[in-house]
Amino acid sequence: MSSALLGLPAVDDTLADDVQERLVVVEEALRDAVKSDHPLITNASRHLTDAGGKRFRPMLVLLAAQFGDPSASGVVPAAVVVELTHLATLYHDDVMDEAVMRRGQVSANSRWNNTIAILTGDYLFARASDLLADLGPEAVRIQARTFARLVQGQIQETAGPADGADPLEHYIEVVAGKTGSLIAASGRLGSLLAGAAPEVVETLTSACEKIGVAFQLSDDILDIASESEESGKTPGTDLREGVHTLPVLHVLRSAAAEDARLRELLASDLTDDARHAEALALLRAHPAMDRARAGLRRWVDEARAELLTLPDVPARAAFLALCDFVLTRTS
Repeated sequence: MSSALLGLPAVDDTLADDVQERLVVVEEALRDAVKSDHPLITNASRHLTDAGGKRFRPMLVLLAAQFGDPSASGVVPAAVVVELTHLATLYHDDVMDEAVMRRGQVSANSRWNNTIAILTGDYLFARASDLLADLGPEAVRIQARTFARLVQGQIQETAGPADGADPLEHYIEVVAGKTGSLIAASGRLGSLLAGAAPEVVETLTSACEKIGVAFQLSDDILDIASESEESGKTPGTDLREGVHTLPVLHVLRSAAAEDARLRELLASDLTDDARHAEALALLRAHPAMDRARAGLRRWVDEARAELLTLPDVPARAAFLALCDFVLTRTS
């Protein structure tokens, strides 16, 4: 497949060409969707649009549509909607995280200010809703419920686990809400608007959510294991920022005496370079990494099992190749 499809190995040239052509149309529609009569709004809205990105969610919409009529009129607008929604969340995330950079560029909140970044995210949500209005009440309902899950996931992450709750289970719930929900919506909207059979729509929705969770878990592993910036971040970024991702949560579950030093480091200020380097080295060698990889494989295997029940069309092979990609990127 083409690089636009995440560099997946060739599954079907005709499918790859078709999806690539439609992604070009999506890109043009995306730029048009964020235009405004006010130059500041257009510039701020195009700030992340023009910065690029994998367009992973639109790609999933287009692949899911292959189980029905991929040329159906609502498919491309749906692909634009999911990307607008994703971009909107990034503007808000950067404000909450006080981020300085995004996709290799100065973040919107740094270039302008928090108010402009928040309102730009709101504007993109509004533009997505405007497009959805032409796709019917079911599409609007899917987006509304997805948006609710996105917000709930963010609130859960901000609040942290309740007293007595399992932090690892809480983390998976957060990932499913913040990441899995929009990827699930991509599969649902693409297949639904293409007229796929109801059972296909449900299967793709479920499998895509699992793929979404798996992608985040693989990023967690790469943040620790990678010696380069494969995940789009400097290795150990989450660790330095005190974010407890999957491998760290496995360590914190341990009461073993030999883990005492690592637990102590994880509870300390890891902006200190020496402590950060020590914690990263200990974590890379810890069995928690194998446990995290095993957890990732479970999510991928569940997604694969569901995908194998779908009609045997080229798009199914593409989804299965995507499952392989999620695993191999962390091996």
